Order: sequence, then structure tokens, then C-alpha cells
Amino acid sequence: MKRSIAAKIAGAALAILMLAVTPGLSAGFEPATVPDPEGPPLEAGIWYPSGTPASSQRLGPFQQTVATGGEVAGRGLPLIVVSHSTGGSFADHYDTALALAEAGFVVAAVTHTGDNYRDNSGFARIENRPRHIKALVDYMLASWPRRDLIDPARIGMFGFSAGGFTALVAIGGIPDTSRAAAHCAAYPDEWACRKVKESGGGVRAPAVFVHEPRIAAAVIAAPAISYSFTPEALAGIRVPIQLWRPDSDEMFPHPRHAQHVYDGLPAKPEYHVVQNAGHFVFLAPCSPQLERVAPEICRDPAGFDRAAFHREFNPAVVAFFRAKLPARP
Repeated sequence: MKRSIAAKIAGAALAILMLAVTPGLSAGFEPATVPDPEGPPLEAGIWYPSGTPASSQRLGPFQQTVATGGEVAGRGLPLIVVSHSTGGSFADHYDTALALAEAGFVVAAVTHTGDNYRDNSGFARIENRPRHIKALVDYMLASWPRRDLIDPARIGMFGFSAGGFTALVAIGGIPDTSRAAAHCAAYPDEWACRKVKESGGGVRAPAVFVHEPRIAAAVIAAPAISYSFTPEALAGIRVPIQLWRPDSDEMFPHPRHAQHVYDGLPAKPEYHVVQNAGHFVFLAPCSPQLERVAPEICRDPAGFDRAAFHREFNPAVVAFFRAKLPARP
């Protein structure tokens, strides 16, 4: 059932209150290089709770307020892994990562090889994405220098667009990539269908996907390629989900994607529909530099305030993960 406006406000208020009672935490940050057993090393960024004073630091096209290399505050910390959209980077959701880190989470975001802002040549190799997430979790639990501070039983995932697809696979979804031909024949003007046609490629079939059973909860925003999941393909998903969709998604139109996932899941997720919103509203608010180089991902429907939305979105994400990944006694 879709949450009422009152319930959403109450949830956001609770998250703000919980943030308020976490004393003195800033967000620490460090870059990382994650080994990929089947490909080149993965670029990643790691945010975490810290008592070290923060300052303004450059992160790609953004300025973020972090304690670079600061000490980690706390033990038994929950971990959230992040998967970006096609053509993105680990920095795309830095503001959501900051909110989570300041609330006591470790956040690790990866730049997907072959599907990022520098190199989009492998965007159709979607089977690589869940493997990247598994490599990221492996790194955080086995190789990150502060790995002993993470609770391996409290791992969540955040995914947007192609990252939302990645999250669905990671938590147990089994996509049927053979459905792409029929879908694109019926809806040739969808962005992904046009992209595949222009590139002269497509998803390899049969593609082999890996799952990540250590993930215990997921936030999924505007998932891509959702038509590939039948109810049977989603039947193996058992973890709680917070699902978001914009009401005017120009990339993956309603009801063929997020709604299709909602209808097919065996247990209905917490579902948020964002009014007067386009596909890219879940990305961090754009900096002037990003507006110049990638105006298409910075453009929102008339009257939509992305910064104001993120002041509600980020606390809602924090509240969900707090509830679904509770501290162990």
C-alpha cells in the first residue's frame, strides 16, 4: 500500500529526530580501489561516521563537507552499498551517503566499469553490475582497513535506475533478458531501447547474474529494465524494500517499470510516488559545473525543487535502514 502523506511526514520527522540525538557525528570520507576478480579494479568512495571535524572538499563536480581520512566513530556499524545509474559514478548520491554516514552508517559506492561517465561502452553488460556489488561487499568486509568496525549482519543497498535493477538482482531477482526484444518492439521509443539500437548491441543472452545474500534491506529508486522481472523472477526476494518512483518518469515510463516491480514482488514494499518529478530527481542536486556539462540530468519538471525534495528523501532513506537494520543487543 502506498504510504499516506501523514505517514511520510511522520517518518521523515522520526528520522530527523533520530539524527538529532546522534551527538557530534560528521561524515568521514576516503576513496578506495576495489579488486574485481573478473575485470579491472573498481573505483569506489567510502563515507562513514566520524568525530573528526569536517570541512568542504571537492568530489568530482560537487563540494561535500567531510572529514577526509578522519577516524571512524563507533563499532558494529551497518554498511550500505550503492549502485549508480548508467553513465554515472560513485559520487552521484553523495548527499544521501552523507546523511547516512552522519546517522551512523558506513556507505560504500562503486563506479561500475564500462558503464560510467568516462566509459559507457559496456552499458549493456548489465550482468557485470551485481558482480561489482559482490566485490564491493567482499572488500568492505575482508580488506577495508576499518573492516572490524562493520557488523556483517547489517548490510543494506541503495540503487537508482540501472542501479535499482542491480539491487533487485543482488537481493535475489532473476531477470529474463530475452524479454528485451519483445519489450523494445512494443515500446521502441523508450530510452534504453533507443540506446541499444543506436549502439548496435544488446544484453548478452543468456547472461549469468550473481546474487548477494548478505544484503538484508534495499532502497530502490526508479529501477530500469524492470520488465525483465516476472513475478516468478521476483519470488526469491525476501528482504524488505523501500521503492520509489517519480510520477513523470521520462526514461522508464509508468507503469512498465517501478509499478511492474511493485505488482510482482511477493511481499509489497514501502512505496513512495514522488509528485511532479522526473527520472533524475534521486540524483544529488546539481552543482553549476554539472549543470554545464550534463544539463539533461539536472533538468526537473517546472516547479520541482530537487534540493527541497532531498531534505525529505534522505531522512526517509535513513529511517528505513535504521528500522530494517537495527543494532544488535
